[in-house]
Amino acid sequence: MSTNTVFRIGDAVVYPLQGVGSIISCETRREKEYYRIGITASDMDVLLPVENASSLGLRHLASQSEVKKALSSLSEKKEIRGLDWKQRLLRNQELMKDGSLFSIAQVVNSLYRRSKVKELPVQERKLYDNALSILVDETSSVLGIDTEETKKKIFAKLEK
Repeated sequence: MSTNTVFRIGDAVVYPLQGVGSIISCETRREKEYYRIGITASDMDVLLPVENASSLGLRHLASQSEVKKALSSLSEKKEIRGLDWKQRLLRNQELMKDGSLFSIAQVVNSLYRRSKVKELPVQERKLYDNALSILVDETSSVLGIDTEETKKKIFAKLEK
């Protein structure tokens, strides 16, 4: 992502560690500019320094083609073997920090498949829930369908 991405009030955005939301305002505090982002799922506002927005992963919503690519990747039965849960957690946290919808879909896919073999540890379960929530919210927003229909699409792909 370029470091000079500009966001405007009203833009729909994704803040990878928080979720889908929109830019509510641009504010100045202590001589620094901040984006105020309303996060839809948690019904909270987050202040993010404008100068760090890109490095913190703030991005516009994915395109429809990116959403379709991410959804189709959910059918791939790729699970990385040989990693303990801590290594998997670190790998998946890095994917979440990357913030692309495709990376988020990879986290959902791998943790969903792992959960079918063995119950996920608490930290991995939280990461899975967060990734799934972002995947559902962003897909719903981009495709213009409700979240329940989106969940059905996602789980249909995961179950293939």
